[in-house]
Amino acid sequence: MSTSLPLSVINATATCTAAKSAATMPICDHHHSISLRYDHHEQHHCWNHDKNNKSKPKMTMVRWRRHSPSITMTTSASSASSASSAYPLFRNQLTKDSSRHHFYQEALKTARQKFTQEISFQSKDKDISLAKAMLYVAAEDEAFVAYNREMDARSLMNERKNMSALPDAQDWNHLDQMPLAGKSISEWLSVLDTIAKEVEAELVYRDIGCHLVEVLEAVNVVLFQLRGFKRSPVLVDSKYSYLHSVLSSGCGSAILLSIIYIEVCRRLGLNIVGSRVGEDFLIWPQTGYPEELFKVTAGHSLFAIVNGRCVEDPRSMASDLNGKSLLGLEIATKRDIVGIALANMIRLHWKRASRSNRGLMLTSPLRHVHNADENLKRMSNSNVPLLRPQDLRLAIMASERLLILQPHNWALRRDHGMMLYYNREYGKAVQELSICMAFAPEEEAEVLEPFVEKLHLLRIESSWKSLGHAGQLTVP
Repeated sequence: MSTSLPLSVINATATCTAAKSAATMPICDHHHSISLRYDHHEQHHCWNHDKNNKSKPKMTMVRWRRHSPSITMTTSASSASSASSAYPLFRNQLTKDSSRHHFYQEALKTARQKFTQEISFQSKDKDISLAKAMLYVAAEDEAFVAYNREMDARSLMNERKNMSALPDAQDWNHLDQMPLAGKSISEWLSVLDTIAKEVEAELVYRDIGCHLVEVLEAVNVVLFQLRGFKRSPVLVDSKYSYLHSVLSSGCGSAILLSIIYIEVCRRLGLNIVGSRVGEDFLIWPQTGYPEELFKVTAGHSLFAIVNGRCVEDPRSMASDLNGKSLLGLEIATKRDIVGIALANMIRLHWKRASRSNRGLMLTSPLRHVHNADENLKRMSNSNVPLLRPQDLRLAIMASERLLILQPHNWALRRDHGMMLYYNREYGKAVQELSICMAFAPEEEAEVLEPFVEKLHLLRIESSWKSLGHAGQLTVP
């Protein structure tokens, strides 16, 4: 027995003629797609059960407008310093730099606030938008990277006097106006709206009844054939961990493609759920007949098409699943899904940050301190491994967001404290690791205690040096 779900695509007065004529036109290919703009509007469709299993399209639409809070940009009066008055040609540039710096700082702050609001525990899980949460993550990281890139370019221009001037950067008054790979946050949300429209056009073009399986087949055709989305087997490029980059390139991590699938189906009125199975994260529609998902057609089941090769890999736990065992899996919340994406981001950025220190583990210094007394004598400020600062900071930022979701996760807080240690933020590292000791098992707290004591001394030494004292504190 299959579940029949009639499609709400168009209203009763314009059923198939206009839709079919539109569907006969090319919807999209790998290079071009129809860009339907909705900006701040969102559409919600409802799939209603039809006893006769016939497709009777109806349109149920609710629209509302959301406005993004503006970021007020101010320029300090002190930006026109004595140097700028001495060199009036540089006065405008100094003012621009000050304004840009202020904007990026505000962008970082606003993106974090919007992310926190989106995943707030005060809101219901079903009301969380995975797309918005991940786009706010991307906006914060992009603001950080873009500012560093711009400052580096300006420093290079100042060093090389014969270098042509940099083009003026565009100013934005709202976080939503800041481009992510050429599009704003609202425009990337509209891309997901467009994909959902393409699925609807695919169903009308086929002129079929809208059973659940047929809807999933249409989603698979649009995502994996027409738009060519594919999973990256090995994540070495951080762009595959950001939603806008995956939507732009069509290539991304499994969790990001799952988020795209969930968001597209949500716009079609289908509820897609997911669960961790071993090292994989799997998604499927909520249905009373999950065995339909495992029927093999043309060599693959719908469940395999949605979730990739891991379902058919005998080495994977996912290969043992069937319709009955699927119902026994623990469903992940949307906050869990965001957490998985952030955890993957932390691992990737840490791997990139520590590339020159092959095999370096976050917790390596803890075991050295605990197991070898002679290593205590060698633990000093100068012996902290040098890591790529930008990638390390991105890992720390991802860890901060994940701690918002999992504040009592002692292992996560330990790792966060260790990243702060590698970044030579000893005061903050002591604070995080001390909190960690309150939640950690007794044996782990015993490992942390001597390390935290040494961090206290490193913090004092750093403060002593910052005051210009010639002497050095020796760590016993």
